[in-house]
Amino acid sequence: MVVRQFLKWIGNARVAEREAAASALARAFLDHQLPFEDRCEAEAALTLLLDDPSPKVRAALAEALSLSHYAPPQIVAALAADQAEVAACVLIRSPLLTDVDLIDRMAGAEETIQALIASRPRVSMSLAAAIAEVGASLACEALLANDGARIASMSFHRMAERFGHEAALREALLAHPDLPCECRHMLLVKLGEALRASPLVLALMGSARAERVTREACQKASLTLIDHTRPDEHAALIEHLRLRGELTAGFIVRAIAHGKVDFVGSVLIALSGQSEARVRSILASGRDLAVTALMRAAGLADSLHRVLLRALKMWREVATGRRVAGAQEVTWLMLRELDAAPGQNGPSERDREVAAIIKAIHLEVLRENARGHALAIAAA
Repeated sequence: MVVRQFLKWIGNARVAEREAAASALARAFLDHQLPFEDRCEAEAALTLLLDDPSPKVRAALAEALSLSHYAPPQIVAALAADQAEVAACVLIRSPLLTDVDLIDRMAGAEETIQALIASRPRVSMSLAAAIAEVGASLACEALLANDGARIASMSFHRMAERFGHEAALREALLAHPDLPCECRHMLLVKLGEALRASPLVLALMGSARAERVTREACQKASLTLIDHTRPDEHAALIEHLRLRGELTAGFIVRAIAHGKVDFVGSVLIALSGQSEARVRSILASGRDLAVTALMRAAGLADSLHRVLLRALKMWREVATGRRVAGAQEVTWLMLRELDAAPGQNGPSERDREVAAIIKAIHLEVLRENARGHALAIAAA
């Protein structure tokens, strides 16, 4: 009887009155205090309120029903399909919306709606995958900021592919603790591409120099990335570099010159197909012939063997405490191995390219060390 009176009254009520009445009726329905017949009538009345011309009334209904497991599912579904200010509460909170419902709602929805879905307290891996695949950048940012979201490696990869050129999303991806190492490298490359295409950089440097500088910057950044990559992720990073054509002789030389022996070991494991135990043992204490055979099995050019072996011996001595040295000393000895240090005769024709790579690394290290020394003096 009360519901019938409500239905007669609501047609002439003001918006604020209808808003309050919608909320009260929804809460009464959820309290299970109404007799069965009245509950059926209340559900019919709530369904009728979906057609109310005022979004405030529908938003009040959504607010009241959004957290309940017992809300009428057809009403929740209709509210979820409403405009953003009405749907917000339901999309973020309702436990009645399944992944299928939410994924269907994602398709073709405006950015605001997608971001609301990505902000739910719990986002499953399948829903996160849908957001990464079809969501706008705003939705992806919301997903990355959501501590309750389970995001698969492939979803990180898709977001990096789709939005790596956008500064805000790139920053959000790099700040995420679960971002796979290969995605971090992809974002570094995209940042380099963005810098290389910058009108300011092109005007200052020209296209050729800008490409060289950004390529070198990306290589340095990749080395830094290795320090933040867990050993169990080395294989994924190596495969990513290999597929991009960036696992070059120059990169390997740079890595060992900077003491990334464990990572170089992972490279040799991947390229040679030999067991991890055998490769690690050879690098730690193997004789020159064994190390050379390993590098040959990995397909490394003969011109690299001498300098890599020289660097490896140096880092072995550092690891055992017999020598104190860094990249500056190691690159110097690598140059001497090729007869390319100042005062020597110069490298052979075969070694000239490798010597140029090592000399460039050596000069970079000298500049970095000198800069660090100057800053330390200034701070004293």
